[in-house]
Amino acid sequence: MAGSAAPPGPPARSWRPPCRLSAGRAVLLLLLVATARRAGASAAGGPEVRSLRGSWRLGNANGSVVLRGEVPGCVHTALHRRGLIQDPYYRFNDVMYRWISLDNWTYSRTFKTPFDIRYAWQKVNLIFEGVDTVAQILINNVTLGRTDNMFNRYSFDITSVIKEVNFIEVRFLSAVSYAAEQSRCHKVYSIPPACPPPVQKGECHANFIRKEQCSFSWDWGPSFPTQGIWKDVRIEAYNHYHLIYFSLTSFFGNAQQWSLEIESIFDVVSSKPIAGLVTVNIPKLQTQQTFSVRLQPGEGSIVLLVNINKSSAVEAWWPNGHGKQTGYNMTTTFIMEAGYQIEKFSKAYFRTVELVQEPIPGSPGLSFYFRINGRPIFIKGSNWIPADSFQDRVTYDTLWLLLKSAADANMNALRVWGGGVYEQDEFYDICDEIGIMIWQDFMFACALYPTDKNYLESVRAEVSHQVRRLKSHPSIILWSGNNENEAAIASNWFSIPYADKEVYIKDYVMLYVKNIREIVLTEDKSRPFIASSPTNGLESVKEGWISQNPYDTHYGDTHFYDYSNDCWNWTVYPKTRFASEYGFQSWPSFSTIEKVSSAEDWSYTSNFSLHRQHHENGNDQMLQQLERHFKLPQSTDPIKKFKDTIYLTQVMQAQCMKIETEFYRFSQSEIIKGEGHTMGALYWQLNDIWQAPSWASLEYGGKWKLLHYFAQNFFAPLLPVAYEDKGVLYIYGVSDLHVDHKLTLRVVVHTWSSLESVCTIAKDSVTVKAQSAVLIYKESINDLLERCRNCTRKSCVITFCLVGEGGLQSPTNHHFLSSLKDAVGLEKTQLSVSIICFTDMQVFPSLAITGFFFNTYIFSYLFMYLSLFQASVSQRDDVYIFVLQTTAIAPFVSLDVGSIKGRFSDNGFLMTEKKKVVVFYPWEPTSVEELEKSLTLTSLVDVV
Repeated sequence: MAGSAAPPGPPARSWRPPCRLSAGRAVLLLLLVATARRAGASAAGGPEVRSLRGSWRLGNANGSVVLRGEVPGCVHTALHRRGLIQDPYYRFNDVMYRWISLDNWTYSRTFKTPFDIRYAWQKVNLIFEGVDTVAQILINNVTLGRTDNMFNRYSFDITSVIKEVNFIEVRFLSAVSYAAEQSRCHKVYSIPPACPPPVQKGECHANFIRKEQCSFSWDWGPSFPTQGIWKDVRIEAYNHYHLIYFSLTSFFGNAQQWSLEIESIFDVVSSKPIAGLVTVNIPKLQTQQTFSVRLQPGEGSIVLLVNINKSSAVEAWWPNGHGKQTGYNMTTTFIMEAGYQIEKFSKAYFRTVELVQEPIPGSPGLSFYFRINGRPIFIKGSNWIPADSFQDRVTYDTLWLLLKSAADANMNALRVWGGGVYEQDEFYDICDEIGIMIWQDFMFACALYPTDKNYLESVRAEVSHQVRRLKSHPSIILWSGNNENEAAIASNWFSIPYADKEVYIKDYVMLYVKNIREIVLTEDKSRPFIASSPTNGLESVKEGWISQNPYDTHYGDTHFYDYSNDCWNWTVYPKTRFASEYGFQSWPSFSTIEKVSSAEDWSYTSNFSLHRQHHENGNDQMLQQLERHFKLPQSTDPIKKFKDTIYLTQVMQAQCMKIETEFYRFSQSEIIKGEGHTMGALYWQLNDIWQAPSWASLEYGGKWKLLHYFAQNFFAPLLPVAYEDKGVLYIYGVSDLHVDHKLTLRVVVHTWSSLESVCTIAKDSVTVKAQSAVLIYKESINDLLERCRNCTRKSCVITFCLVGEGGLQSPTNHHFLSSLKDAVGLEKTQLSVSIICFTDMQVFPSLAITGFFFNTYIFSYLFMYLSLFQASVSQRDDVYIFVLQTTAIAPFVSLDVGSIKGRFSDNGFLMTEKKKVVVFYPWEPTSVEELEKSLTLTSLVDVV
């Protein structure tokens, strides 16, 4: 009884057009309903589904370690929960615990069959939604089959071997050993890369196993090649037929009518075809249709096309910032002859997506942008990596916190990167709910891969399963075959001799085009597919899927990293069609590092700091960027020096990413020397997998770095953006809003030495066009400084914002006229803060009357913040108001409350006024006393 990775490939499709029921069919419907009700009344009529999640026995190969392990789970977390190992993330434990991944482990348990096995079930299956990764599956000492793909769903027929009491075993083989063996067996030619760079302290041959690639290490993450049952395992017993997959995708047809394609894939165990009726009901859209269907024996699908009632006003699903994420409750009822009724409750979303690649006037090449529901959308967001090395630690709350933080920073998209995992269902449910579009990579990254028969069969099953599982989600707007593998071949990352190149190109086309692409196009016609990222898109296709230069700015998307040039210099950035990866590193906050280190580690040059940095020369590169514009910390207190360095790396990262992202945003509406029309900015990366220096804007655990606060501003729907070219200051008005606005641009010039502005320039009736970037101000820096007396480049700083009617206002932006290490007049400031707890909007008037707030400006400012906040939380939720005062201009003011979980309304800001209100939104209960005790207030002038 060999198990099969279900499903092996696309099944034959059968489609039945919607039909009105004749009198005879109506009688059939009544008979089927009666039959289904009678069957449902019988204990054995419907299917029996029972999960085997919970406590299992876990042991290593020689029996020296035996413990209880949870399913879903993995060996590392089981050992940690039982106190047999420390936190795997503590200090050097990623290396110390390498023995766990090199051993072979077995999960086992005894269970009673949770249903009457005397009943003549036609089929009983053992289903594994996720096995990580290489294992032999046995029940009652009978081998059912083997698994070798973490991303597959495995189904084993146990009809003839199940008993009243059963013993199940999952015997794992070390993923590291298996990958090495597979590599040794591939003798015809090498498949690079063999191993990661030594700085990553990882394992070799990750490309020979269908497993989370970064679990063998990456330049931002540790090596923890896990073993375990990482998703649900269950028993399914049924007769006649059983529903395996159910999906729905929306289309907007030429007749200006919405329709839904509903696909249902069954396992039919009956020896004869089964007829029946399917009724689809969407009450809010006054849509109900019934179809007659016929299921053939074996595995097959029913594809139904439901036309939405034209008289119903359908609300489309929109990305965050562009509209609502409306979904409609839908019930699909299957009533089949000689069987039982199946009711499937789901949510129907309506949206269209197009990847537009067409000629652009005044430019060679093609555009590369997304149209959602017919509207071009500038993609703003980041790249998602696995939230933990141990997937069973990634809870719904973990996902919600990270994804909501993305939405709160005005992001509308994330790219699920191809070296991790296809995320759990809840991830995509949350994205559907809050409007985060997903660019979904298939799990191939930075490597070449084998294409032997067994490997391709495994990949085909993986792709079929994942597309069927995920295609109902409106949040997914693109399938992408791999991360950087087209570029790896085109740029010859692996030093392949020219004479051998064709072999690897052939493998590339075989894997991503003839297999993955063909399956995706068969399974899902509702969204686009590209073979790689970066890619030249249609131009890459034209060149045989491997473009000569996949980084060509006139086509497709680009990845761009440059650590040697000055990151404040916008001219080094590519004026690309779509920036899908770019970034700079920083260190996470001290409170995050402190949890996994000891006092001897608290130095930028400690063994721990060197060990935690997995990017070659990464720590030095950060210092080199810092030195360009800031004075490096020189404190004689080693811990203060370490904290100051951490702070400066976050300031540097935030400022660099601000300049680069703003460059991409203001490039959206112009073509200069054939380049431009940039329509996407996805920086690398959103989240962290552990506590270490990385490109992330969210630390492990969800704490916002300064970059994430900056992202909240540089991704704002309305933003003025400044840059300087040949001594001239240009300010663009960038808007994601859907209508044009007449606004006032306010430009304020300060000297570093005074809180009083030197001069203010107000430009009224500035038209900022909808969904565009337009030049709204131009002046030479010399003329501007002349206008504002006593100003030089080193002594002054420029801030600016856009203000409109009805409270419409952009964030206040800044432009530095020199490096801050050269700033003249910056002085040590006295920063102070008062904190109050706020629980009820009713306290506002009393607080104002008692004079707690300093003036009506602060009061109205606070009221605006909390009014917005009240829209999304219960009034029972406490928030905390931090009222800051300064005696001088303070650059990059950072509030840090240590390990208290939550976020501020603003952080890392340039404080040019005496008073400022910042709101703290806690993610767990806290108090004013705890916040005051934990608070650290830092600005640039505090670094010594």
